Amino acid sequence: MAAITAADVNKLRTMTGAGMMDCKKALTEADGDFEAARDILRKQGQKIADKRAENETSEGFVAVSVSEDGTNGKLVALACETESVAKVASFRELVQRILDAAVRTNAATKEDLLATKEEDGLSIQEHITDLMGKIGEKLDLTYATLTAEKVASYIHSDSKKGVLVGLKNVGGADTAAVGRDVAMQIVAMKPVAVDKDGVDASITEREIEIGKEQARAEGKPEAMLEKIAQGKLNKFYKENTLLNQEFVKDNSLTIAQLLDKTSKGMTVSDFKRVAIGA
Repeated sequence: MAAITAADVNKLRTMTGAGMMDCKKALTEADGDFEAARDILRKQGQKIADKRAENETSEGFVAVSVSEDGTNGKLVALACETESVAKVASFRELVQRILDAAVRTNAATKEDLLATKEEDGLSIQEHITDLMGKIGEKLDLTYATLTAEKVASYIHSDSKKGVLVGLKNVGGADTAAVGRDVAMQIVAMKPVAVDKDGVDASITEREIEIGKEQARAEGKPEAMLEKIAQGKLNKFYKENTLLNQEFVKDNSLTIAQLLDKTSKGMTVSDFKRVAIGA
């Protein structure tokens, strides 16, 4: 059995960021083999991930990056179980590492991003698993990417909600202010789609059925139910689709009118909203 010194423990701690006792235990189990000890610590992270798979992750941190030309945005949200972990330096550093990897590789999907290899030979997934082993909590990654004529972004003050919004037909307009306003609108008002054409058919069908049931409960004639339900559906579109929503800063304008007022014909092509714990 190899003698494990304090210097050995500190070396492994520097290499991995794991706690002193965890490093000592791993080195002892690995009989002083540093690579084997690193594998043991990594497996420890996987055990925690498996054990806590059903745990809720309602805290975390969102980070965003928009390309210099403003045509592409990346948004990552790393969720954890407790607020205290969300504030730990190693957690925030991992979020930045993930965002940097997304930008560097132009990852198209979360799966592509998780598979990305870093300079140390570990994938993003392995880095997440490693940190789970160190902090003892479940971590869950959400990733969004958006390409448009112009992309605007916004992160809410709690760092748990973020938005990417794509604008088109911008002309020569400066989109910084209006893009931020629209992104803030999306965070606050949670639209389900850009406009009614983007609403999933299942949602439309559900709203029509709800409208009919409400009208029926109010004693309306059966012959009137479809018309009443369509009226309620139009109200749903107005309240829940971005371009038709009233602008929260000036309810005399819809978002569509706000954009058109800024630059004739400007509109939203798409948006991505990510929220941790909501």
